[in-house]
Amino acid sequence: MRLTRVTLFFLALIISFGFYRLIVYLLNDVDAQTFQATEEVMVDTAHVMAGIIESQVEDGKPDPKSLRSAFANAQQHTLKATIHHHTKTSIGLHAYLTNAQGIVIFDSNNARREGQDMSRYNDVQLTLAGKYGARSSREDEKNPDSSILYVAAPVHSNGKIIAVLTVYKPQADVLNFIADRRRDILTATILIGSGIILLTGAVFIWLFQPVGRLTNYAQSISRGERTSIPNLGKGREVNTLGKALHDMRETLEGRRYVENYVSSLTHALKSPLAAIKGAAELLDEHMPTEQRKQFLDNIRRETARSEELVRNLLQLTELERQPHLENRRQLNLSKLCQHMVDESQPRLHEKKLTLNAQIQNNISLTGDAMILKLAIANLLENAIAFSPDGGNIDLLLNTENHKEAVLHIDDQGPGLPHYAMDRVFEHFYSLPRPGSDHKGTGLGLPLVHEAVKLHEGSASLVNLPNHGCRATLRLPTCEYSSMS
Repeated sequence: MRLTRVTLFFLALIISFGFYRLIVYLLNDVDAQTFQATEEVMVDTAHVMAGIIESQVEDGKPDPKSLRSAFANAQQHTLKATIHHHTKTSIGLHAYLTNAQGIVIFDSNNARREGQDMSRYNDVQLTLAGKYGARSSREDEKNPDSSILYVAAPVHSNGKIIAVLTVYKPQADVLNFIADRRRDILTATILIGSGIILLTGAVFIWLFQPVGRLTNYAQSISRGERTSIPNLGKGREVNTLGKALHDMRETLEGRRYVENYVSSLTHALKSPLAAIKGAAELLDEHMPTEQRKQFLDNIRRETARSEELVRNLLQLTELERQPHLENRRQLNLSKLCQHMVDESQPRLHEKKLTLNAQIQNNISLTGDAMILKLAIANLLENAIAFSPDGGNIDLLLNTENHKEAVLHIDDQGPGLPHYAMDRVFEHFYSLPRPGSDHKGTGLGLPLVHEAVKLHEGSASLVNLPNHGCRATLRLPTCEYSSMS
């Protein structure tokens, strides 16, 4: 998934940079486009007004009376024009008229420029030269928002330019519209860019998340974990790949499983079969009745051991082939433990052992009662087998943080040798019982380990501080309830 994240990061970076450049271009262009549109309208206005002046020329001189009257009347109008959420209440357009020498003979803005020589400014100078005259000048050099746009048009008489009419408008009049346009562009671009990034991310997740799950699934197989094939969504290709991987795993595990267990079972049965064969051959010879009885007891004991070995192996095989619990129900672990304590009484009586049970009431969990019985029975059998005659076994069941059921079974046996600490849950690994050379099948603790794994719990075996051993099961609980 690292490659996916890196690819998605760089893709998002490229898209973000592209949209950033687009935003910069659009925001820089919006000012120019707005002023260009304003200038285009002012060009028309200047030439219309110049045409009006031309119609009233007398003796080759321009007459500003009509302009003065028109602006005076216009400035008395009450304006309330709503333009794109902005209300216009006053006229922002003004004009001044110069003679052929560039001297202002009329200014609609309170006559402030009348009498001034404007011949050096581009709007007048270029127009008098027969060119397009326009300029943009600041009223305050330190304030960029004080710029005023000037557009001029020539006034003709008898084919000569006798005057220049300049219309002018503060650029501040359109700044509100520019700000609105900038905000709209910024919002739209960010929304579109974010949408594209989110959509791209969603597509990447939709495509690569199943691949990541398959990778985790393959890694869990290599670790020897029994996990179900993950949910891969509806993609046909990835589901086909997932099914092929699952089938391959089943095939390989089946072959390896059979090879391992045939080899292990053969090795484990060698000892009891050899003992049975040896005792059976000796029975053909003449011997005292007491010795014959001893050999027959050996045959019965080794036969029982072989039967136990096969039975435990079948039980363990049944657990190990399950990727998850097949019969999951809510059960009362407290009553289950009490039932196992009651069932162990005959074995306890044989060795004159005392079992002290402290069981918290109504601990509920979801699981398979038969599998948990098998696990607890094996732990109790281990504790009985390794406890000295007349000793004590302590069984404690309680909960931790209302989330976990914890079962401790303590014995007073010799404890685990240091060399066996890391091997107690290995298949067919067993230690001799105290006072004899007899070993177990070496399948009880692996069975316990598989049982708790299916219940998403854990099992451990540690030595107690003074003597003895503690076996611990930890199982996730569900809500407490009074269960029958």
